[in-house]
Amino acid sequence: MRGLKGGGIEQTEVKIHLKTRIQHGEEIDSFELFSDGRYYEKGDSFFLKYDEVQEEGTIHTIVKMKQGEEALILRSGAVKMRMVFKEDEELAGSYESQLGTLMITTKTSKLTHTADRTRNHGEIRLAYQLFMQGNPVGKYEMNISYKEEGRE
Repeated sequence: MRGLKGGGIEQTEVKIHLKTRIQHGEEIDSFELFSDGRYYEKGDSFFLKYDEVQEEGTIHTIVKMKQGEEALILRSGAVKMRMVFKEDEELAGSYESQLGTLMITTKTSKLTHTADRTRNHGEIRLAYQLFMQGNPVGKYEMNISYKEEGRE
């Protein structure tokens, strides 16, 4: 295991594969991201950290999964966003842009996390509806898989 110490916490380098499918009305968009990232555990939660490079600039993303099936996605950098997910619940978040801070809401229909801690790999599956300022933006399906580098 290639571990890195960060703030006294053992961090493992992982390869991250993110697949997102967005449905808005009749339109369906999907995209994939491959990134290097880090995986670590703290208390009863585990974290994935990775960067996305987009036209607007680099976006730093942290995904926090808490036992009891709750998730938090924090994005900073070119985009600032905070989204909270809990199955069958509507939860408030925020999105910061040049226009100011907008309120967003997630209504989660599916949230699962499967992990093999001995091999440091796993997958998060998330399905939710996103609302911005109370208006529907679309239905999202996200699959985030991660695997320690060099492991099969």
